[in-house]
Amino acid sequence: MAATKISDVIVPDVFNPYVVERTSELTKIRMGGIVGQDENLNALAQRGGKLINMPFWSDLTGDDEVLSDSGSLTVNAIGSGQDVAALLMRGKAWGVNDLAKALSGDDPMRAIGDLVADYWVRKQQATLIQTLEGVFADNVANDSGDMVSNVAIEDGDSATSASLLNGTTLVGAIATMGDMGAELEAIVMHSVCYNNLQIAQAITLRNTAVPGSETPIEIPTFHGLRVIVDDSCPVVAGGTSGYKYTSYLFASGAIGLGEGSAPVPTETDRDALAGEDQLITRRHYLLHPRGIAFQSGSVAGSSPTNAELALAANWSRVYERNNIRIAQLVTNG
Repeated sequence: MAATKISDVIVPDVFNPYVVERTSELTKIRMGGIVGQDENLNALAQRGGKLINMPFWSDLTGDDEVLSDSGSLTVNAIGSGQDVAALLMRGKAWGVNDLAKALSGDDPMRAIGDLVADYWVRKQQATLIQTLEGVFADNVANDSGDMVSNVAIEDGDSATSASLLNGTTLVGAIATMGDMGAELEAIVMHSVCYNNLQIAQAITLRNTAVPGSETPIEIPTFHGLRVIVDDSCPVVAGGTSGYKYTSYLFASGAIGLGEGSAPVPTETDRDALAGEDQLITRRHYLLHPRGIAFQSGSVAGSSPTNAELALAANWSRVYERNNIRIAQLVTNG
């Protein structure tokens, strides 16, 4: 009997929507409520173009006026602005050896789809961290660092509670968000910080329902915030000793996710000389911090790389600070 080939089990019309839906499900599970997706963002991502323009109305300002029978109210203009997102166009190819275990499953197409979806969620999370590096580098350079609370000291090995991640320093970071802090949903931190909080018994587990499953999962929380542990969070050496760890705070829907449409999302191929089946996947999507416009001045290719997303020059805040749903906290652990 001939061996099963990738092309035998991958039906693009079924595989493509499954991967997109499964990726969205996994994103919501892993990233909590910090990523918001809706039909408007999907439509924008599918519209095409390297940059996606998202106009918005500015908040109304000015004092109210006392009504008078001898004078008219002053007419004020309603301001507007424009947020801009980059369309991220990415792809990845695998040979059959990487997927051999999936081909032996009862439903190989679903098994491979789960592997592909899980891969893209990990890549999206890495892309988000690089994006945040660029956003906060711009904030420090151009907005006086008003989204950042940096309590780390250069002699990290001598850090006291005032320089570590705890309830007090968390409140300091929340304070940078103004009234938006009341909508906080999650915090992303390095495993070193997470382990320190566990030692301090500051982590609480909370049962959370999982879409499509009758069994809830336990997720860690810190002062009521969903904890997402990610070792790609920035770590830099202290000037004298130890390290400085960056954590990120998110209000609900801080990051907009829109699913675009790559012209050919999935392909299968075969290298006859190598005897290797191949699976190629492509993704077009938005993963955008709301209110921070992408500038694209330092992008060399058709779509920004993670390294280019991490550049301060490629970001500019267009919302008022109190309408930005993210904050940065830098500690020694």
